[in-house]
Amino acid sequence: MHLLIPAAGLGKRMGGDRNKLLLTLLKRPLLTWTLRAAEASERITWIGIMGQSYDFKAFREILREANLSKPVELIEGGVTRQESVYNGLQGLPEGAEGVLIHDGARCLATPQLFDRCAIALESCSGLIAAVPVKDTIKVVGDGGIIQSTPDRANLWAAQTPQGFEVKLLKECHEKGKQLGWEVTDDAALFERCDLPVEIVQGEETNLKITTPVDLAIAEFILQNRS
Repeated sequence: MHLLIPAAGLGKRMGGDRNKLLLTLLKRPLLTWTLRAAEASERITWIGIMGQSYDFKAFREILREANLSKPVELIEGGVTRQESVYNGLQGLPEGAEGVLIHDGARCLATPQLFDRCAIALESCSGLIAAVPVKDTIKVVGDGGIIQSTPDRANLWAAQTPQGFEVKLLKECHEKGKQLGWEVTDDAALFERCDLPVEIVQGEETNLKITTPVDLAIAEFILQNRS
């Protein structure tokens, strides 16, 4: 199974102007924790990291220290996550049939989650890791007025990895590029192309590091895992 890691963004909500995957968590860069989980996965055999060229030097240092046994390619990312994944798909090895796409900022994903998604992809063409929503969700309109309260029994919070048949995902990205679609994840492209996307049970601890508070929570989770 091939893994693509979008890692081309800036951590603006972290209050910084650098790639947040270079921030440290228990003295290791966030990207290192993601790579360690991918290395421990039984199913992942190849890793591609989409980033900006000015971060490649730092990424290479991270890879040197991680000393992974699996091949890793650095791929030039785009302005948006969507563009970065598009570039990553073009950088996959010839003959790649399945791909998992995992945000590097979700650095607490376990090897078991990667394997669970990889196994599920053997019997479907598209999937996402997700967890049921616990909170009551409100749809709010102009002026901060609540418009509706959807039934949370049907609501799931999307995570990554998201997995797809490479051929189909490439076709969806090409169509999205031609029609000017702007989406925040690859599942949305599949949906717009009327392709089914299945749910794989995610992990409650698989949070996305977005703010300094998230970093503190992640540190607590890792310390308890140890």
